Amino acid sequence: MLFGAGVQARTQLLAALTVRSLTEVTIIDPVTAAAESLAAEVSTWNSAPVVNLGADPAEAVAAADIIMAATTTSTPLFDGNLLKPGTHVTGVGSFTPDMQEIDAATVARARVVVDSREACQAEAGDIIKAAAAIDAEIGEIANGTAPGRQSDDEITFFKSVGVACQDAAAAAAVLAGAEEKNLGQIIDLSSG
Repeated sequence: MLFGAGVQARTQLLAALTVRSLTEVTIIDPVTAAAESLAAEVSTWNSAPVVNLGADPAEAVAAADIIMAATTTSTPLFDGNLLKPGTHVTGVGSFTPDMQEIDAATVARARVVVDSREACQAEAGDIIKAAAAIDAEIGEIANGTAPGRQSDDEITFFKSVGVACQDAAAAAAVLAGAEEKNLGQIIDLSSG
């Protein structure tokens, strides 16, 4: 399930499809044309999931295995009491203390993992408003110093506000790959 139909929502769906075989996705966006545009694009992807539009948000949340939120809302998108055991929630849209995509009920029911404790505790309304107990940073799970999912029934919530060093590392990896394959064009930005 995907809340949002913009660039970040598209990217989150692509990321999920790289690690999971999704057969269907429900897209919810207040701008119908945006949801329809993303649905049309998704239909052209290899192994594209079936896209559902116009679903009842509460019913879609209750049925979802994965929920991705990529919006700029200041009010929670759904009632976390509707989540079934084992649901994973990713929140990437709310990035100020006043914004909140994910409600306190979700946060209270979930194991909370973040990209950066410091950044999320300062910037993420989802974390701040729920007084969330952060269980781990994603890097701690990746390097083995914190466990990943601990049971099939565990509800998990990953909150990301973006970390500049991760962006720089990703850009360096893309540049190295492009240079290795002799792709792209070098542009001198120092000259006027």
